[in-house]
Amino acid sequence: MKNILLTNDDGYDAKGIRELHKALKERFKDANIWIIAPHLQKSACSHSITLHHPLRLKKHEKDIYSLHDGTPSDCVYVGLSKLFEGKIDLVISGVNHGANLGEDISYSGTCAGAMEAALHGVMALASSLYYENDSIEKYSYDLACKITCDIAARILEFPPKLAQREFLNLNIPACSKADFRGLKVAKTGKRNYDPKLDIRIDPRGGEYIWLGEPDVVATLENDDCDITLITKNFATLSPIKVDMCAHASLDELGLWAKGINE
Repeated sequence: MKNILLTNDDGYDAKGIRELHKALKERFKDANIWIIAPHLQKSACSHSITLHHPLRLKKHEKDIYSLHDGTPSDCVYVGLSKLFEGKIDLVISGVNHGANLGEDISYSGTCAGAMEAALHGVMALASSLYYENDSIEKYSYDLACKITCDIAARILEFPPKLAQREFLNLNIPACSKADFRGLKVAKTGKRNYDPKLDIRIDPRGGEYIWLGEPDVVATLENDDCDITLITKNFATLSPIKVDMCAHASLDELGLWAKGINE
């Protein structure tokens, strides 16, 4: 019997994770499928864990839990360490409300949930649904759940040969099933970020800052990267590694650093 753990950064009661939970239970009738996700919205929390205040785990249904004040990384850490008996075969983080493309991965709480699983040596998939205007309301999560379930089935039957501490990042386009053009394995692209920042005055005359979601402009230099493919109605699947060392720069940096000791 397979054991699947779901998390996200939109909150345990978000439509994306609930729709995926339902779809997975229909697809894998003999599997154990749990949700443990943040109690509230934790988008863009990156790979943070909670060290300086207690976390409270609440059971809502037989297989659905929320973690008060917890991040997606906390949820996976707790789930793998304490909550479930037996081995977790797959962690899925999502389906996220919004894509995680290119450098989005460094901000993403969704990807962080999968990354935490990879650190524990567990196969993991981050799943995110790109949207334009009212596309999610129009098409819902049907396509995203189908593709995520298809990939989950493939992983469980024929696990991909990923290196240690790697996970898969899936992005689904904003289109109908009829307009969907298929899945492509893709490298991650580059994005230009134009952050928004509002400085406002509170009722007592004090200044405060409100960070808005940044305007993100794709750098369309590679037609085969995840950013460009998602706009052409392809789903993209990318292998992501935790190792952030710039190995190609080590030798050059070593030569540069010699001057420090001279």
